[in-house]
Amino acid sequence: MDLNISLQFSENDLEISKILTDVGLKNNEARVLVVLFKGYDLTSREIERIVDLRQPEVSIAINQLIERKWAQVTSLITEKKGRPVKVYTLSRTVDSILDQIEEQIEGEYRGRLEIIERVRSMVKESRVTE
Repeated sequence: MDLNISLQFSENDLEISKILTDVGLKNNEARVLVVLFKGYDLTSREIERIVDLRQPEVSIAINQLIERKWAQVTSLITEKKGRPVKVYTLSRTVDSILDQIEEQIEGEYRGRLEIIERVRSMVKESRVTE
């Protein structure tokens, strides 16, 4: 991709990444995911420039997204010299990823409600036996 098309991290992108962080994603992971939501195939270097992160931060975030099966390496670009450059893209649709995040949040919420109900039962039992 040619970054001359001025792909930038907008205020809207920042807000989306903050929401994703608020619901449990790591900050850098959320920022990289938001850029990939745009639908471009991007190199690590391009992602670094867009989200203003250092190479190790982008690498860790990309690896986390790949581990979640949300991103993938789509191709390798071989430049004249040196190592091939990996190109990253989403491996699932935006809706599918957001559905998975939603399911995770619902599961955590249900788990917390079950804990509260367990406490409620324990308190009732302790009051009856006293």
